[in-house]
Amino acid sequence: MIPSRRAFFAAATSGLSLIARPSLGERAPARPRKQGDCSELQAEIQELFADLPERKAFKIWAPATEGAPEFLAELHGQARLFSASANKAFILCKRLRQLDSPTVEEQLVSNELKLYENVWSLGSPVFNPPNLSGLVSERTTMEAMITHSDNTATDMVLKEAGAENVRRFIASIGLKSTMIPDSTRVLAGYLLGAPNYKTITWDELLSLAGRPFAYPALNDVETLASSAGDLVSFYARALQGRFFRNRQPLQQFRRILLLGDITYMVPFPLGASVFGKAGYFDSPGQHARCIAGGMYFPDRWVYFATILNWDAAETDDPKTVEAYFRATRNAIALVQDGLGG
Repeated sequence: MIPSRRAFFAAATSGLSLIARPSLGERAPARPRKQGDCSELQAEIQELFADLPERKAFKIWAPATEGAPEFLAELHGQARLFSASANKAFILCKRLRQLDSPTVEEQLVSNELKLYENVWSLGSPVFNPPNLSGLVSERTTMEAMITHSDNTATDMVLKEAGAENVRRFIASIGLKSTMIPDSTRVLAGYLLGAPNYKTITWDELLSLAGRPFAYPALNDVETLASSAGDLVSFYARALQGRFFRNRQPLQQFRRILLLGDITYMVPFPLGASVFGKAGYFDSPGQHARCIAGGMYFPDRWVYFATILNWDAAETDDPKTVEAYFRATRNAIALVQDGLGG
């Protein structure tokens, strides 16, 4: 019974449920608009998200360049929502700051992290507890955290960085709506109402499979929360190296995020480099999606975050999921077309 219970629990609580990847579909045709008319582009993007459930937010921002004005499209940009695994980018950034040096790549390869029952967490498609254990390079662990959103990998990196250190970093850069849990295991234990959620063991966590949530995913104790504004503010600085002293950690930050899961969830336009992280969460009654990062096409950076939280009784709601991805995909395509990418 354990494997099936584990599979159910991972789908229900980890934010890593098995979801149908959105089909590429047909890209929304761009309306004829006057060159340089940002107001029409903003209106078109607003319209794309109009029919989604109410707890939604987005911010898409392109700083001004020598040859083009600033562009901004935003809806509920400061709303605090459940952003799920998108917040793993904050953990990645803080850990690379701690290792900030010209030899960071060598450090990531030589640093070996312990993969064992103290860090096993549900929703771990790469490290697959309890079937894998031993030592893993920190580079591989970071890549598993971002590319596959592996929760065990996340807890391993977070253990090295220190949850309180990540929180202090988030506060120090002025982000008011962003929260991370002590670990993904602690988060799951809390949501399920375990009284010992901060010290819950792997076996204790497995025993809770199937129990209804005691608390909502978005809460003030253990959660993964942010706002579209916070995410855009973070990426606009992090991807330009504002949080690093040396060039090498920025290169690693970009390299790992370039592998991010957003690139297969939202087929971005060809010709753009896309850096970022997705968040996804499904359980009976509670659902969330988040896509955040930065996109570069010749001579232009665009930073973006879209978040949707909604209620639906079933564990899966593919219709709403596809509508969210379609809106995000088409918004990014409109921006690239409108800004000349």
